Amino acid sequence: MPSFNIVVLPGDGIGPEVAAAGVEALKAIGEVYGHTFNFDEKLIGGIAIDERNDPYPADTDAACLAADAVLLGAVGGPKWDLQPKRPEQGLLAVRKSLGLFANLRPMDVAPSQAFRSPLKEDIVSGADMLIVRELTGGLYFGKQTRTETQATDECLYTVAEVERVARVAFEAARKRRNKVTSVDKANVIETSRLWRETIIKLHKAEYSDVELEHALVDSMAMHLVTRPKSFDVIVTENMFGDILSDLASVLPGSIGLLGSASLGATGKGLYEPIHGSAPDIAGKDLANPIGTLKSVSMLLRFSLNLSKEADALDAAIEAVIAAGQLTKDLGGTLPGSEVTKAIVAQIRAGASVAA
Repeated sequence: MPSFNIVVLPGDGIGPEVAAAGVEALKAIGEVYGHTFNFDEKLIGGIAIDERNDPYPADTDAACLAADAVLLGAVGGPKWDLQPKRPEQGLLAVRKSLGLFANLRPMDVAPSQAFRSPLKEDIVSGADMLIVRELTGGLYFGKQTRTETQATDECLYTVAEVERVARVAFEAARKRRNKVTSVDKANVIETSRLWRETIIKLHKAEYSDVELEHALVDSMAMHLVTRPKSFDVIVTENMFGDILSDLASVLPGSIGLLGSASLGATGKGLYEPIHGSAPDIAGKDLANPIGTLKSVSMLLRFSLNLSKEADALDAAIEAVIAAGQLTKDLGGTLPGSEVTKAIVAQIRAGASVAA
């Protein structure tokens, strides 16, 4: 019986609730498909600051390095705003420690669900994109200076950093609709000029079979809300990707629907829903677990190579959505825990039908 070690980082706010949903889904997958998942829960974020005075304690790091995959709930909250130690420092630290340089955020809007979108149905229905964001370079990791009258943030990228994340995008496109849109600000910023030149060279040398187009980040923001169906795989640098992926996340109608994967060169990944810690609803069983369960599907697919199991989880999620078993953010009335139970039941029911 295959055995996998999963580190669970519940974090803050609704993080523990949605992380628990992920664990329940993995347990069901294990029972149905004959796998053993060993779970090791560790501290990260605000709760780690409160209990250990460190947003990413050494024992958390050691466990993550030894695991097959890491499942994260959420970090942060107003309690730690403007404090010297921030919960988000834990998130940056785990990405750096595991060498996670590419963040993958899939976003799709099924025609049957397009009415949930804030956009007109004909604009968004059928949209299906994957945003690949570079994670370890750019402004978020550059040198910072601050005086009373000025501040600077260095944006630094190397050819190697651009190439490795571009390869992730091109390889993903080959498995999808074979199109990559690279987003930069090459008309103004020097790092963006390096970004564009590097991607053009890599495309010509290794991926000429993939359609490649370029877009400036400001026009891309407009295109995402006027013609989102035009895009397949979008690749961009750290800050631009942070902003654009959040913009795209609202297109399906709720940020509670989407998951993400952060990947490195080894296949090990960090998986988390795209929403925040939502401390205002923490402990009320209102959190939508679907974003976390979508992340678990990616965990099964990318880190554990369990595609059949990932497909089964995706099918269970879609069946529950189609049946109208929804949390409040989607117009439903069910507590988050009940949605999780419904999806777990669908996993077992689907396996029974397949057998």
